[in-house]
Amino acid sequence: MFTPKITVHAHCDLPCGVYDPAQAKIEAQSVKACMEKYQASADSDFKARAVAIKEERSNMVKEHLWVLWTDYFKPNHFEAHPQLHGLFNEATKLAGAAGTKGTNDVAVAEKLLVKIDEIAEIFWATKK
Repeated sequence: MFTPKITVHAHCDLPCGVYDPAQAKIEAQSVKACMEKYQASADSDFKARAVAIKEERSNMVKEHLWVLWTDYFKPNHFEAHPQLHGLFNEATKLAGAAGTKGTNDVAVAEKLLVKIDEIAEIFWATKK
């Protein structure tokens, strides 16, 4: 009696269908800019603010990547692009404590941007 007659699948409670790796990239660019400004400043208060913002934005990068990874990409995408799980794992780690949250090394932010671009390339291929 309570068994549904139709099974539906949605990516979230309100399926908006709006996904774009650009959200993660913008935040990652902000992370890189904070690192560059940190390195260029001698003001300890400014540097403390730069680090706080960089860490907040690093978390946002991870959040945007997780939404793509867990909500947008489906099993058929992972079958067609077997490197996708590894890319997401590497990118989220680059945005985490062992990555941009834990360092002010601009090279790490650049590696993160490269990974996001690789994910974006696959993302847009799935939209064709």
